[in-house]
Amino acid sequence: MLRPVLRPPIKPMLAKLATALPEGGGWLYEPKWDGFRALVFRDGAEVVVQSREEKPLDRYFPELLAPLREQTPSRCVLDGEIVIAAEHGLDFDALLLRIHPAASRIKLLAEQTPASFVAFDLLFEGEDDLRAAPQEERRNRLERALGKVRPPIFLTPATRDRAVAQDWFSRFEGAGFDGVVAKRLDQPYQPDKRAMIKVKHARTADCVVAGFRWHKNGPGTMVGSLLLGLYDESGRLHHVGVTSAFTAQRRRELVEELAPLREGAAENHPWREWADWAGDQRMPGASSRWNQGKDLSWQPLRIERVCEVAYDHLQGDRFRHATTFLRWRPDKTPSECRYDQLEETPPAELRQVFQAR
Repeated sequence: MLRPVLRPPIKPMLAKLATALPEGGGWLYEPKWDGFRALVFRDGAEVVVQSREEKPLDRYFPELLAPLREQTPSRCVLDGEIVIAAEHGLDFDALLLRIHPAASRIKLLAEQTPASFVAFDLLFEGEDDLRAAPQEERRNRLERALGKVRPPIFLTPATRDRAVAQDWFSRFEGAGFDGVVAKRLDQPYQPDKRAMIKVKHARTADCVVAGFRWHKNGPGTMVGSLLLGLYDESGRLHHVGVTSAFTAQRRRELVEELAPLREGAAENHPWREWADWAGDQRMPGASSRWNQGKDLSWQPLRIERVCEVAYDHLQGDRFRHATTFLRWRPDKTPSECRYDQLEETPPAELRQVFQAR
């Protein structure tokens, strides 16, 4: 049984978004990992892994428990990220597959696509509560505690050099990293406070609006989200994500505005044959265990409208996060909405990140 001081939950410290890395002295910069935020609580042989939402993650990543017992201080609380490293970078979709009710399925995935834990903060060690200690002290103790860890446990790279951090921001994106996080060296650990700064990649793309989902209020009330598509080099239209950043008034207006495009849309729609799609190419209306109880049915639109959206980066052939609607593009034709418009960053090998100091 974990002793009270080492018992979850602890709310993790959060970050606020900025458009550029802070300048001047007094900052610690780290790569922003694209995985599951996780706090590790260890007291002797007992290890508990907590999610950002204060839920247990232990059963979903059983392959991490023994390495955490072997390589972390006997009494500690670590803050970090669970990631899965694939051939071309971090694979967030593989992480999502782990949140599964069947233990046999989790065991199989743990063998096929094992996860790693990357530590970036130390909240407790031994008898010491380090949350009030400055970031600089916590980082020094973290390096001493985890300086000799081996895969699948890692210590995140960190630098005080803004130029190095800027290089990470550009060079490591191809490996699936979100950006860079900046922390004040003199600040304590502040649970549930946006005390860090994160700088993420932001770009725009012209996308086909191929359909929409109704708002949770029900069909005919408001538009919930627009379904976006991009053409590949063979002319196939792929579902790449959604955009849903609209006011309530705008959502109501879109119902009438999109109504003409619904007429006859299903007859020759490129996504009409859902049954032929499977795996990572799940169609936009398919059921999803990650959205239990949520209506994912959708309404097709004739392939005529184009909109410009802001996005951070791709995960495979889809936008990693929901995009932000910027404007309609009546000057663009749907055929111009292709993958080749997107800025590409050559993949960086993950070992470059782990070896960076």
